[in-house]
Amino acid sequence: MESITTIGLDLAKQVFHVHGADSSGAAVLSRKLSRAKLMSFFASQPRCVVAMEACGGSHHWGRELSRLGHEVRLIAPAYVKPFVKRQKNDAADAEAICEAAQRPSMRFVLVKSEEQQASAAVFRARDLLVRQRTQTINALRSLLAEYGWVAPKGLFHMAGLMARVEASDCPLPSSARGAFLMIADSIKQQDSRIRELEREIQQRAREDADARRLMTIPGIGPITATALLALAPPPETFARGRDFAAWLGLTPLQRSTGGKQKLGAISKMGERTLRRLLIIGSSAVVMQASRHGAPAGSWLAQMMARKPRMLVTVALANKTARIAWSLLAKGGTYRAPAAAA
Repeated sequence: MESITTIGLDLAKQVFHVHGADSSGAAVLSRKLSRAKLMSFFASQPRCVVAMEACGGSHHWGRELSRLGHEVRLIAPAYVKPFVKRQKNDAADAEAICEAAQRPSMRFVLVKSEEQQASAAVFRARDLLVRQRTQTINALRSLLAEYGWVAPKGLFHMAGLMARVEASDCPLPSSARGAFLMIADSIKQQDSRIRELEREIQQRAREDADARRLMTIPGIGPITATALLALAPPPETFARGRDFAAWLGLTPLQRSTGGKQKLGAISKMGERTLRRLLIIGSSAVVMQASRHGAPAGSWLAQMMARKPRMLVTVALANKTARIAWSLLAKGGTYRAPAAAA
């Protein structure tokens, strides 16, 4: 029996499955492992390639297995699925991972360090709190609307509505007002926590030279700049800016056939947090240009003259992603292009 050169590891909470193959791709090993026995199993194996699907826990296991001397390869689940034969189960998944890892053209995800994951956790926590605050505000709006109390959208107008609830002469029934005060207090606590996380993000942006260079790009502020550094792979992972934009899901879906090019909406694949931040930043730039006018002859002015506003926003987000990759890969700061004659 030849020695194992590649192991496909199907991750789980408690029961893992491993599938080993030799240099020719023939199956050598297939077995279940408990969480307690996983590291001892790999410690006893000769140094080989260990492949896993990229997921939340894969980076932790990737770091642990790398310390044992194994070469870790993380694969996007979408690239593993075509190799699953018939029924889906742990054994079939591990075999598919092992087979996908042996393809010479396969793309792999880099294992993140603990520091990178810590930075990403700040953004995840902020996003969670922002969503919770929005849910809580909507709940309070709907409850107050039953009493005829309404206000325009926006946190500023919501503050006025909460002030009316907190006023001593509030005409609402005391039993309902007590519940509304609890909801209003919850909104204030969420606001405070969001501001605390944003201060930490801004502090990191000021201290990081790459973040400061990224913030010279229109539409990129401290949050987006630090998010790009925390969530995106190293710039050398991509050969060009378009590849980075495609990884973010900002390039059109292709359904081309028979030599005819058919492009659809953006793919929305990849890191959705970064895609959303870039689109929000681009939306602010387009809004400013629509109010005060874009530079005459600029790319943005030409696009706004002939394309719908949302399409221009997404196209600008794509362009911004390419510029960000160029700054990270080649250095320098953003320079506004000269207007066309």
